[in-house]
Amino acid sequence: MARLFITGAGGMVGRNLRDHPGIAEWEVLAPSRAELDLMDTGALHAFLARHRPDAVVHAAGLVGGIQANLAEPVRYLAENARIGLNVIEAARAARVPVLINLASSCVYPAGLGHGLTEDRILTGALEPSNEGYALAKIMAMRLVEYAASQDPGLIWRTLIPCNLYGAHDKFDPGRSHLVPAIIDKLHRATTAGVDTVEIWGDGAARREFMYAPDLADAILRALKDPQAVPPVMNVGPGHDHSINDYYRIAAEVIGWQGRFLHDLTRPVGMRQKLMDVSRQTAWGWAPQTALRDGIAATYAHYLKVTG
Repeated sequence: MARLFITGAGGMVGRNLRDHPGIAEWEVLAPSRAELDLMDTGALHAFLARHRPDAVVHAAGLVGGIQANLAEPVRYLAENARIGLNVIEAARAARVPVLINLASSCVYPAGLGHGLTEDRILTGALEPSNEGYALAKIMAMRLVEYAASQDPGLIWRTLIPCNLYGAHDKFDPGRSHLVPAIIDKLHRATTAGVDTVEIWGDGAARREFMYAPDLADAILRALKDPQAVPPVMNVGPGHDHSINDYYRIAAEVIGWQGRFLHDLTRPVGMRQKLMDVSRQTAWGWAPQTALRDGIAATYAHYLKVTG
């Protein structure tokens, strides 16, 4: 049985990957942060030298929503850059043959809107509200490309998922992304009997979201035949919804029937960020979970973990 090292195994992507039935084909190394600090260069090199994994999925990183990125830009750049550099350099030193690096759609320039093809990365300025995080992800992506070009024995690839949601997400309003924040806000409004809920901005900005177990499926498919995967590939449904749509669908799932109020003074980030999935389509894969079904499953998980 081949050995797979998952960084960030305790995060949303890592836990959904470990929950996927296809993971049974692998012997999984999934150390917690307490067991292996990815910021500790020496410990990471020693871990890979000792365990010699056949493949690495790099899913670790410090993640958060607009509020968190605006509040701590130094931390989001520095910590994510250090983690990416450490993991990639250690994997290179250990000559791990297969590495699947996970980037983020925030690596794309701001203002492009839709049709974000992989060749448009680094063609313009980044969205200021998460620039630090994006810079760290771009650095890791380029390191993966450089390492693979220098050593033909390394089949290293980068997947760029769109925004994600699902079980094991963060629901804390100060750290969460859009969908889990909406679920938490609407649930609290329902239980408190509140009949109005605030939406930042006019709600017309559009976002592309994918259910995290679908990304896990794509990762495992990539691990089976990494040579068939383009060096850099977008992963997502290829269509988006307005922020108002996400609120409306979540309200229907949760059963909240109040009224939405729009705060036009709040930041909303990019007006649209829709990735082109032509490479993914040519690869022969697409996510299968409908938005309403994914939100319903995520809300069921939320109720389970919040009691």
